[in-house]
Amino acid sequence: MKPANAVTLPVASYRPTHFLLEVADGVAHVTLNRPEKKNPLTFESYRELTDFFAALKKDDGVGAVVVSGAGGNFSSGGDVFEIIEPLTEMGTKGLTAFTRMTGELVKEMRACPQPVIAAVNGVCAGAGAMIALASDVRLASASAKVAFLFNKVGLAGCDMGACALLPRVIGQGRASELLYTGRFMRAEEGERWGFFSRIVDEEALLAEARALAAEIVAGPNYANTMTKRMLAMEWAMSVEEAIEAEAVAQALCMTTNDFRRAFEAFAAKTKPVFEGD
Repeated sequence: MKPANAVTLPVASYRPTHFLLEVADGVAHVTLNRPEKKNPLTFESYRELTDFFAALKKDDGVGAVVVSGAGGNFSSGGDVFEIIEPLTEMGTKGLTAFTRMTGELVKEMRACPQPVIAAVNGVCAGAGAMIALASDVRLASASAKVAFLFNKVGLAGCDMGACALLPRVIGQGRASELLYTGRFMRAEEGERWGFFSRIVDEEALLAEARALAAEIVAGPNYANTMTKRMLAMEWAMSVEEAIEAEAVAQALCMTTNDFRRAFEAFAAKTKPVFEGD
């Protein structure tokens, strides 16, 4: 028997307790929704978000995901009194269970086939920064400021995959600086370093993120999921292995109806309408 708040399929029918969810036209919009505290995470919200992203792997009705925060901020990270304080009373077994649970959220975000777009404004810190980092694309408003604050609370920067992911996005030296100091990276710096794809006006941030998601959804869904899979897999491959893997992946995409639709549309001088098969 499923618990009362279990993720159901399709996810459009799911009613989460710890974040807002809107699903329309193939785009799922997740809103971290504790604006009075800058949208911190709790034990419960970690688990609920993880279960949601895990469920996306079985939902073909969603082609892209947008993640944002309510009230002018993305997320301040783990709640000081609902997470940090209880952790100080735990033993090794409980602490390891917690750190593995937080890492599961990043794993599920990266494992779900849908591209994930983070719309970042205001504070984006700690675990909030990791949610943004785990996303496939990050858009920012000028107010965005990102910090991997782990060393500010006496911890290492190696949290939730930060030491693996961040250097691949902005480079080893820049990642080292942020992880050793815990300082905030402003939007302009983040765009220059490649953390953000672009900076948009505050009032247009969600619209831009939704428009990008809609553009992805309108594309060839199977091919998009293959792109995400290969972007992840090829980190651990040599160039030669990656070229071979891409040859197999692309050959599979050439068996899809969307590939034929694209050719037929090109021949007819019309725009292809992809259907994801």
